Amino acid sequence: MRLFQPGETVVRREIMRGEPWFAYPSVCVRDDGDQLVTFLPAGTHFGFPSTGDFPAGEHPWKAAGHQFWNGHGLLAIHWADVDHAVFVFWRGEKRERDCWYFNLQDAPRRTEIGFDTLDHELDLVWKAGAPSWEWKDVDEFAATGESRYPGRVHEIQAEGDRVAKALDAGERWWDEAWEHWTPDPAWPVPVLPANWQDVPFTVR
Repeated sequence: MRLFQPGETVVRREIMRGEPWFAYPSVCVRDDGDQLVTFLPAGTHFGFPSTGDFPAGEHPWKAAGHQFWNGHGLLAIHWADVDHAVFVFWRGEKRERDCWYFNLQDAPRRTEIGFDTLDHELDLVWKAGAPSWEWKDVDEFAATGESRYPGRVHEIQAEGDRVAKALDAGERWWDEAWEHWTPDPAWPVPVLPANWQDVPFTVR
């Protein structure tokens, strides 16, 4: 397994029903093989495949015209064999934490350019200062689940319920100090490699 060095480009691809669906380049913050932390800077352009059957439809961000990331950037903490990641978002001129975001997604499958996954639509969000977390995109998951994740809807919901139960029990399996992390100003905005669609992938 290739480990990425801080500052290297890590490509996150989403594989939807047997074909690339969406991708973006991010920057490696830390990688020890078990935990991979990446940063998505503002201005990073997304990648959408030019061809495909798209049995679940094209990626909604493509349909909405979302071509690049904006804001303060996104820090993402991934773990091997874990079907969610913890995101950190910031807000305002003082770059204060906006929320912890529990993104349900396929556990990362390493590739030579980064890793493959698939966002599961359903998420949990804990806003800064809020007494507890809340579900996000429940209606969207109910509407798209069977077409995007055939046979996996109950499995995905179970992972969300597991995360919710852990949070309610006071568990913190990520380092909360990440909210104070800042990116290296020398890091350039990453760019997708030209062959990002051609790199071999495996299907969950």
